[in-house]
Amino acid sequence: VQLVESGGGLVRTGGSLRLSCAASGIAIDEDAIGWFRQAPGKEREFVASIAWSAGSTRYTDSVKGRFTISRDNAGSTAYLQMNSLKPEDTAVYFCAVGPPLSSNPRLYHDWGQGTQVTVSS
Repeated sequence: VQLVESGGGLVRTGGSLRLSCAASGIAIDEDAIGWFRQAPGKEREFVASIAWSAGSTRYTDSVKGRFTISRDNAGSTAYLQMNSLKPEDTAVYFCAVGPPLSSNPRLYHDWGQGTQVTVSS
C-alpha cells in the first residue's frame, strides 16, 4: 500500500495549488481519503476528506469555500484544489486512508510522505 502526494510548491497569497494523492496497492472502496497538514511546531490537523464510494466530503472550517476535495475512482487518485491561499495555509500536506468523514488523524493509516505548501505574504 502506498500513497504519494504531489503538487506542493511556493505561491503568493491569493494563489492556487492542486495537490494529488495517488494510491497504489490498495482498494479504498468503503474507506475515505483524508488530507491533513502540519505546520512547524504544530500538531497535524484535519483539512478535508472524501468518502471514496459515496463521494461525500467534509472540510475543516478554515478552508471551507476555498478548498475542494475530489477523487478519480478509476485512477485511484484524490485531489485537493486550494484557492485563495493564505500564509496560514503554509504546512506539509499529507494524505492517508481512514474511516469515511472522520477528522481524527489517529484513525488514519498508510500515510504518504507529504508535500510542502508555502504561501508567501
